[in-house]
Amino acid sequence: MSSSAQGMRVKICGLTRPADARAAAEAGADVVGAVLVASSPRSVSPGRAGEIGEAARRPLALVVADLPVAEIVEAARRAGASVLQLHGDEPPELLRTLAGEGDWELWKAARVRSLDQIERAVARYHGVARALLLDGWHPDQLGGTGTRFPWEALEALRDRIPAGLEVGVAGGLEPANVAMAVTRLRPDIVDVSSGVETRPGIKEAGLVAAFVERARAAAGRAAGETSRDPIDSPNQPHREDGTETS
Repeated sequence: MSSSAQGMRVKICGLTRPADARAAAEAGADVVGAVLVASSPRSVSPGRAGEIGEAARRPLALVVADLPVAEIVEAARRAGASVLQLHGDEPPELLRTLAGEGDWELWKAARVRSLDQIERAVARYHGVARALLLDGWHPDQLGGTGTRFPWEALEALRDRIPAGLEVGVAGGLEPANVAMAVTRLRPDIVDVSSGVETRPGIKEAGLVAAFVERARAAAGRAAGETSRDPIDSPNQPHREDGTETS
């Protein structure tokens, strides 16, 4: 599936404070995320997650890992979640069950280190997840580590990802490289946590604003390049961050 750059969504994840959620919304984030994984330094309660979603007035993604369906559903309803982001080893059958329990999007995170792992994740979750969120692998943590997955693996596979499965890019993103990620990977979703923080769970408003601005600018350029006739499109050199040189 080819990403529609104009429809790309920006998610700010790992929020722990309503004030940071409001700042993310003011910066133009489409989705805010709260983590319910107890081992995470950004973990919050379902009630706090609800406060974060209310403060942002944006769709709330609830990040969970390897919880029973009943516990996920209870937390999601309490928090008012619009997205359930599953970060563990959840099987497709669990996603099918969750789909029948509420009107929320299901995103399946996959920590990948190779093209083969991406292919297996696509095959496993296509048809049950709205989005496959690709994250960097870490031996001890499920996410939020700032570890990048191998972008070249997704580049090689990008045009073969089936329609109906959105692609999210996470892990190691920050204002300095998000434009390059958007340009190279054509994601439907970009997701950042540690890359806009002063410490775990504490976001820096200036970094959040810069991240959203640069992601949007790169997506706009990608949409423009797609819509132009190639004959009329001069070859324009780019810097490493994906922006055009003058």
